[in-house]
Amino acid sequence: MPSHQRKGSVMNDTVAQHYAQPALLTRLLDALRAAGKDMARLSIEDLAPIDEFHSRRRRATEELAAWLAPTPGMQVVDIGSGLGGPARYLAQTFGCTVTGVDLTPDFVATATGLTEAVGLQDRVRFQVGSAVSLPFPDASFDAAWSQNVAMNIADRAAYYAEAFRVLRPGGRLAIQDVATGTGAPLDFPVMWADRPEISFLRTPEDTRRLLESAGFRVAQWADTSELSLAESAAERARARAGEAPPALGLHLVMGPSFRDRLRNAQRAMEDGRLRLIAALLVKPG
Repeated sequence: MPSHQRKGSVMNDTVAQHYAQPALLTRLLDALRAAGKDMARLSIEDLAPIDEFHSRRRRATEELAAWLAPTPGMQVVDIGSGLGGPARYLAQTFGCTVTGVDLTPDFVATATGLTEAVGLQDRVRFQVGSAVSLPFPDASFDAAWSQNVAMNIADRAAYYAEAFRVLRPGGRLAIQDVATGTGAPLDFPVMWADRPEISFLRTPEDTRRLLESAGFRVAQWADTSELSLAESAAERARARAGEAPPALGLHLVMGPSFRDRLRNAQRAMEDGRLRLIAALLVKPG
C-alpha cells in the first residue's frame, strides 16, 4: 500500500475511534423509553432530539432539504450519515431512497436500528465507508447530502471529487459544514474533535474554491453563523429561566464531555473563530 494510502487509512481509523460509541443503540432506545415514547409507534419526530448530529439540528436539515428539493424515487447518498436523522427525514418527507455512508461502525449499526424502529428500512440503508473513497460506481445517485463532515477530512479535494463522481449529470449536492473564521486556534474538545490532529477546517472561501475545482457549480451559498448563534442564545436563555434541560439530546451520544465540547464550539462561533456555511452545488450536465 502506498504511504499516502496508509496515512489515509490510519486517519480514518483515528476519526472512527473518536466517534465510537459501544452499545449506543441500546442507550438511545432506553432513553426514548424512559422519556415515555411509544416504542411500538416511534416517529422521526421522536428521534429528532437525538439523531440530528450536526449544527442547528433539525432546522438545518429542513432548510437544506428545501434547497435540495428531492422528489419521490430519487436516489440520494448521505455522505457521513452519522445516526441517520437527515436520511430518514429525506426519505419520509420527500419519498426518496437514501443510502448513508459513515466511517464509524457504531454509528452505522445505530442508524440501521433506529431506521428499523421507525419502519423506514425499505427506503433507507447504511453502510461503513469513507467519504474520500465511496463504495459506489460512477453516476450512481441523483443527489448527495453531507452535514458537518468535512471538519474531519484532511483530503478535502478527494471528498468533493468523490461526491462529484457518484452523482449523475445534473445531480445536486447539499452541504453544511463548519469553517474556520479568524484562523485563531480552537479550544479543544469541540463536537467533532478532541484534539487538533483530527480537525481539518478550511475557510469558507477555500471551501468554495475546492468545490468549484471539483467541477461543481454553486447554486446556493449562505453563512448561517448568526442563525446558529441566535438559536444557541435562546437555549441558554431558557436554561437561565429555570427550564429543565431536555431528557433527550446529543448528550446521550457524546457522553460526559458534551457540555465542554458544545461550550468551546459556541464560544469560537461567537468570537469569529468558527463560521457555519450551507451550500447547494450542481454537477453540470
